[in-house]
Amino acid sequence: MDLTHVYVHVHEADVANFIRESIEDARLSKQEPGHIDFQLLQQSDDSTRFVMIEAYLDADAAAAHKRTQHYKTWHDAVEPMMVQPRRHVKFRELEDDR
Repeated sequence: MDLTHVYVHVHEADVANFIRESIEDARLSKQEPGHIDFQLLQQSDDSTRFVMIEAYLDADAAAAHKRTQHYKTWHDAVEPMMVQPRRHVKFRELEDDR
């Protein structure tokens, strides 16, 4: 599984637009082959900070996501809304060897 947390900080004036654009991107992402999960989370104590949790079957499916038109549309729309560039953290699933 390819699991990524994307940390985003947006300008206060852009919060509603960022949410709208990101919900649409998530909706379309959920239709992609190899998609497992896509969550958009807003920080409780700072409404300008978000985490997007993206899970794909494998690295190929995650890479294919970034080639979709809806991802490119999202990227172009929200990048100017960001206070700083978004940060990605990759995770790997641990197996229980018991």
